[in-house]
Amino acid sequence: MKLVVATHNPHKVAELGRILEPLLPGIELIAYDGPEPVEDGATFEANALIKARAAYEHTGLAAIADDSGIAADALGGDPGIRSARYAGTGNDRDNLELLLRNLHGESNRAAQFLCAAAYVDAGTELVETGIWQGAVLEGPRGDGGFGYDPIFQPEGEARSAAELSADEKDALSHRRRAFTALAGALGRLT
Repeated sequence: MKLVVATHNPHKVAELGRILEPLLPGIELIAYDGPEPVEDGATFEANALIKARAAYEHTGLAAIADDSGIAADALGGDPGIRSARYAGTGNDRDNLELLLRNLHGESNRAAQFLCAAAYVDAGTELVETGIWQGAVLEGPRGDGGFGYDPIFQPEGEARSAAELSADEKDALSHRRRAFTALAGALGRLT
């Protein structure tokens, strides 16, 4: 099975490869080389579908996409769907630092990573979601992962997501949960 991954982020392509290969043996993920669609949906699910539809329309191949982010309880769920653009610079470090500033002095550090995973082909559109509970740390820890991983401490863990190995993160993450559900839905179609 060939699937276009609707992202220009090489970290996500690699992560999805590690997650999906055991679930869909023989899968071949192809990096998307088309234009970035406007992500103007009001939810993670809507934005994931926008990206998957754009990749399918551009390539004519079945496409998968995700939209994900972090939601801090004390900030009413922000940055949420604006996670990648939170600071307005498109820079992961700037986004992370703005979230830390906005939570400065806040005792409620509860947060969730959320992911909506979408699949689109000529006759099918599927969306599944995954949530990873945890808390926002006071400062970054660890060199692994990307995005908000250095300041996210998964529930039940003493380490940040950036301190987990790739295999550990893949086994626990919101993306793993969403794409596991999506792989199950795809398996039921065939």
